[in-house]
Amino acid sequence: MSKRKTKFSCQHCGYESAKWMGKCPGCGSWNSMVEEIEETKSSRRGGAFSGATSTKVQKPQSITNIESTTEPRIYTKSPELNRVLGGGIVRGSLVLIGGDPGIGKSTLLLQTSAQLAMNKHKVLYISGEESTKQTKLRADRLGIKAEDLYVHAETNLESITEAISSMNPELVIIDSIQTIYHGDVTSAPGSVSQVRECTAELMRIAKTNGIAIFIVGHVTKEGSIAGPRLLEHMVDSVLYFEGERHHTYRILRAVKNRFGSTNEMGIFEMKESGLEEVLNPSEIFLEERSQGAAGSVVVASMEGTRPVLVELQALISPTSFGNPRRMSTGLDHNRVSLIMAVLEKRVGLLLQNQDAYLKVAGGVKLDEPAIDLAVAVSIASSFKDAPSNPTDVVVGEVGLTGEVRRVSRIEQRVQEAVKLGFKRIIVPEKNLGGWKIPEGIDVVGVSTVSEALQYTLGG
Repeated sequence: MSKRKTKFSCQHCGYESAKWMGKCPGCGSWNSMVEEIEETKSSRRGGAFSGATSTKVQKPQSITNIESTTEPRIYTKSPELNRVLGGGIVRGSLVLIGGDPGIGKSTLLLQTSAQLAMNKHKVLYISGEESTKQTKLRADRLGIKAEDLYVHAETNLESITEAISSMNPELVIIDSIQTIYHGDVTSAPGSVSQVRECTAELMRIAKTNGIAIFIVGHVTKEGSIAGPRLLEHMVDSVLYFEGERHHTYRILRAVKNRFGSTNEMGIFEMKESGLEEVLNPSEIFLEERSQGAAGSVVVASMEGTRPVLVELQALISPTSFGNPRRMSTGLDHNRVSLIMAVLEKRVGLLLQNQDAYLKVAGGVKLDEPAIDLAVAVSIASSFKDAPSNPTDVVVGEVGLTGEVRRVSRIEQRVQEAVKLGFKRIIVPEKNLGGWKIPEGIDVVGVSTVSEALQYTLGG
């Protein structure tokens, strides 16, 4: 009997080594190398769905001879989920959704499955973490009753492929990929080898049979999806479900999408009856805003194709240390330091001995250049202790010489401000013209940061 060969694999990045090492050379993480038995070359890449593809060899075709057809998407009853996916679920797609424990991933997918099953779409929900009775209890709590929704508690991939082959559903939910194991892979479920092989088999099932598959992925303490980085490259879309467990609002964000924009964001509210989509997120983010508070400014930011009005808050106070502190939540730290340098050099605000704390209310993360001017106004407002007009919205990109540069989709931003009752919006001067200004709002164009502060703070 020949001796079985073993290898050590990093559970974070998949780096393989013949001997154990305390620190992974691939990703630099400590104590992540786990011993695994090397696989012998076998025909495990066969399986229930690969037989038809292995017998038929396709020849390369000229791109001009390939017929382009528009595949109909599967639309859910959730406009937020449809927007994040790029307009609905694409048949034959493989979607990975990750999030913190207890954030609501299983609730979101179970509700989506029920909505599709009510529209006569056959859905198979495979639970590797709960029994069928436990899933039924959760479905009863959510008020789910759909005959075309089938639940299967299984962790063996071969049994899962047989169930999919016999049912031929339109949508399959795998909850979660870390609990599924392949019989030919000797490592434990959730390891790098198991996650890689199981995801590859599910990808072949989805592409060969035109079945949309959603897989749930656990996240590490750093917030990234557990398993090899290859996992995110294999799938068609990667969605993150974010939010605080002790708050009611959840944000579904797409970080990769082959069938739509990667900047889309869907907002849900967690209630006793399940998740409900928030159709007007701007109103939610501004409902607790304090009137007449120094350092508070409303900015019109674009999240994908949707304009969102969010409150920026700044607190500037004299420092008690040699080096002033710079802290930001929801904003890039380097962007804040850059804008403070512009304010000190071009506007004359003495900020080098001031601590700066900035926050985006509502837990939203803003990273587009159009928020620069609002950050500058909020910092100056707190520094001078001069509140800005509560009915003002500020938008614009700030350059290093203190100029205000044009931004994209200005008309959509102005329309959102009008809808929420704001009376004036400060925009870059280069954005004026070429579009119709709606009634009920005063659009002011500025060319420099000093000019913007003159309008908003009076100097």
